[in-house]
Amino acid sequence: MQIGIIGSGAMGSGIAQLAATASHSTLIFDNNPGALHRSAEKTAKGLETLVQKGKISKEEAQRISGNITYVSNLSAFTNCELIIEAIIEDLEVKQQVFRELELVVSKTCIIATNTSSLSITSIAAACETPGRVIGIHFFNPAVIMPLVEIIPAIQTNDETNKKSCEIIAGWGKTIVKAKDTPGFIVNRVARPFYGEAFKIMEEGFADMVTIDWALKEKGGFKMGPFELTDFIGHDVNYAVTESVWTAFYFDPRFRPSLSQKRLVEAGYLGKKSGKGFYDYTEGSIKPEPIKDDALATEIFERVLAMLINEAADAIYMNITSTKDLETAMTKGVNYSKGLLAWANEFGIEKTVSILDGLYTKYHDMRYRVCPLLRQMIEREKSFTT
Repeated sequence: MQIGIIGSGAMGSGIAQLAATASHSTLIFDNNPGALHRSAEKTAKGLETLVQKGKISKEEAQRISGNITYVSNLSAFTNCELIIEAIIEDLEVKQQVFRELELVVSKTCIIATNTSSLSITSIAAACETPGRVIGIHFFNPAVIMPLVEIIPAIQTNDETNKKSCEIIAGWGKTIVKAKDTPGFIVNRVARPFYGEAFKIMEEGFADMVTIDWALKEKGGFKMGPFELTDFIGHDVNYAVTESVWTAFYFDPRFRPSLSQKRLVEAGYLGKKSGKGFYDYTEGSIKPEPIKDDALATEIFERVLAMLINEAADAIYMNITSTKDLETAMTKGVNYSKGLLAWANEFGIEKTVSILDGLYTKYHDMRYRVCPLLRQMIEREKSFTT
């Protein structure tokens, strides 16, 4: 089977390596020759690192690289059976690319988008044969991260859905299925991890280094929200937040942070630019957190309550199954446990009490409680995970 990848950035290159590793003849397209050259160099370097670490043999590295062909014309995709687009998060640009693809590929070729937050249905609407369009969302780095979200558009046919799942599962990935709604599973449910932490800082309740420490210390998160967004890149993280917020008709639960927007405007994008919330320039010293146990507990419980509420709402609105939600949060963002299991352990009544207390304090609809949580208290139920 021949696979086509559109976009030779980090994500496109990673997906291409995955397909090539699975023995597919893989074409990677970019209209920028320099980008294609950089992609080839980066892939070769990554494979060489795997050889040096003893993860693969030299012959295996040669086999994988031999399966990848770099092309600068979409006409090379004529015989592809699956094409995955991984370019800029711009709906009009994606729609135009999909229109051009349909002029080249066969009627049975699946055309997928790796978008992290845009409407699959809107992208499919640009096509003459929308039933072949589907969302296949990988997480960065695609070669390492095990999770892939599969998101059918409302036009996607059953055969496209089934075949896409079979192909991606064959690449060794863990699949979760999501309804075509803003942010799908992970980028929707994880938003409070950033948003509530930023609000806590902005209101002066605690500084960023203390918030990061509190969530790692009390919640077992591998990185705090300020460290993590610096690592992801504020241009990327802020764009997803703004996209989800806008797509949900400016629901205050997803309201972006002005502090993060100012970083983007200043070009302080995080580690990659040398400065974000933290300073990464040579000789800079990271500030110390205030290691107050009571303060840390309050920060953690406030953020956790918001995360549980968002997870519950995803179940309430039938975005995904409880099983897939738990899998998505543990394998997509490496949470130490699924949020529904965490809700059972932390206490649904306690979660609702914290959210009601925050609403009383702020009168902000971001703290409205998901009806499912109240129903579960009334019925004395817990989540089945």
